Amino acid sequence: MDHLLFLLPASHHSPEEITSILKKHPEIKFVSLVGVDLGGNDTDEKIPVNLFLNDIDHFLTCGVQTDGSSVILPEIATLNNAKVDLIPDKSVNWFVDYNFDHYDAQTNLPVGTLRIPSFLIHNNVKVDSRSILFNAVGHFKNQILKLLKEYPYVLEALGINSTDDIEEVVLTAATELEFWVKTPDDKADIEQLSTSQVLKEQYWKRTIGPVRTAMEQSLLALNNYGLEAEMGHKEVGGVKAKLTENGSFDHIMEQLEIDWKYCTALQCADNELIARDVVKDTFMANGLEVTFMAKPIEGVAGNGEHHHVGVALKLKNGKMKNLFAPIDMKKDYMNPIGFGAIMGLLKNYEVVNPFVTATNDAFNRLKPGFEAPVCTVCSIGHSAESPSRNRTVLVGLIRDMKNPMATRFELRSPNPTSNTYLVLASVYQAMLDGIQAALQNNKASYELEETLSKKAGEASFYLEKERAYRSEEDVFEDYTEKERVALFGKPPATVWDNLVNFEKYPEKKSVLLKGNVFNESIINSYKTATLTQWTTELYNRIIPENMNIVRSYKKLHKNDYVTDLDVVTWEKINHLRYYLMKDSLNKKSLFTKIREAIDKEDYETVSKLQLEMNNKMNTLNELYTIYKRNLFEL
Repeated sequence: MDHLLFLLPASHHSPEEITSILKKHPEIKFVSLVGVDLGGNDTDEKIPVNLFLNDIDHFLTCGVQTDGSSVILPEIATLNNAKVDLIPDKSVNWFVDYNFDHYDAQTNLPVGTLRIPSFLIHNNVKVDSRSILFNAVGHFKNQILKLLKEYPYVLEALGINSTDDIEEVVLTAATELEFWVKTPDDKADIEQLSTSQVLKEQYWKRTIGPVRTAMEQSLLALNNYGLEAEMGHKEVGGVKAKLTENGSFDHIMEQLEIDWKYCTALQCADNELIARDVVKDTFMANGLEVTFMAKPIEGVAGNGEHHHVGVALKLKNGKMKNLFAPIDMKKDYMNPIGFGAIMGLLKNYEVVNPFVTATNDAFNRLKPGFEAPVCTVCSIGHSAESPSRNRTVLVGLIRDMKNPMATRFELRSPNPTSNTYLVLASVYQAMLDGIQAALQNNKASYELEETLSKKAGEASFYLEKERAYRSEEDVFEDYTEKERVALFGKPPATVWDNLVNFEKYPEKKSVLLKGNVFNESIINSYKTATLTQWTTELYNRIIPENMNIVRSYKKLHKNDYVTDLDVVTWEKINHLRYYLMKDSLNKKSLFTKIREAIDKEDYETVSKLQLEMNNKMNTLNELYTIYKRNLFEL
């Protein structure tokens, strides 16, 4: 391992340095240009290193070509205009991905592939997720400097004399990766998992066996890639593994989290790609399956991926200033820019959410009772002097009284399948809108705190009158569902509910379009891709899986030992089975109605019927569990 090259930093991307380094590492046999399409998929090909080095200047400038069928760019890279170029990004770190199942005979080292983050270019325009975030970062930096010059009153709140003292605006981000691991072919016992979760038997407990080994190996491997791993621990989900007769562990089913150090926004998203590969490969090498699904097991905790977002100013004297933190941490929660940023994110969240929650799986996670946010509301703490953490809100303010530079926002809604590039890009656009409103109205911190804390029905210069935006209470325990909807708005329940917000809130969509960070073509392409994924999965995966469940729920009781409760419960179950799946000459089942609505592209109806199907399936599962529980023999 000491002889392997894992990281090629941005400072070493000249043709001469790249050539020298690759010749010193003959175990690196391939180069792969990594573009990230609008679906969040990263490309991977194997270009022989010698071919890359023979014309390195051309590769670094012109990249390679592919076609639209290789990437998700619907309505952009069409069948009759499919040429897409992958152009290397020399501003970020490049990583070497090793195949530890394939060793080079000459060096006796694993074969490596140099993965080069790249942009996707179509008709001379960047159309990929990475470029959208790249543009968002540039636009945010430029606008912040412009605002500071136009509204110098805020410089005092930052402790800066003049904008001439500023060298650079620095956008930082970090993600927390949660995932489930299990031994292959093991099936979940929902009741055991749910009981363990309620009792918190696994949360932060000591890892053992192959899980511990894989966790430690993953943390060390992340350091090789320069990610500076900070923590790995058990999450709330899971059950205890079983020790077999030969001393090995079996029936492993645990939820874990791994965190690494924050960095600049684009590098953060790139780091996440290599981190997933490292985690998955390492746990697989230890005989464990990994899933990053948002809700791999119904009825127990899903996998979140909280996004931490911060902004700082690098001064010409070398000092750093947090753009959100106040001068007096005990007096104010934030300065005006910080308050404006969180208000912008909350007000415009309807057009941020489609990038955060874009799949059926993601919506399965966002339910009360599993520490996943369902309300567009924030928490900034019970008092400025004593920071607190409210785990029930969408956005939380993170503060460290001894370290103002740690002041940041935690967006709790993303999951590991969220496209971090698009999430961060839309978050920056939304925050910038709120910052502009706060500064243009010359608002001080105390005025903005009052605005953020307003009650539903109170008018505001920026936030919507009928909504409340701050709660320091447990929004699940201290409010009924009806009260939550009245105060914080009705949350979307399906992919369609989210996508339709682009049309429902045109003024908020315009926030995304500012600075040409997003454009109509990109948003329409994203909508088409997401819509296709939603309906295809529903039609060809979810409904067939539900059909198999319905078929598997058979009558189990016999005339001996049967009670009236067994008979009545089975009748309820059978009625639901027929309603969900069985067609007749004059009546169609719910599954058929959904398929027909998809065929007609009646997505509003599909959305409503999907929610009905989910409710019916939950009821069916609960009834069958109760039914089996009352039988002597199965």
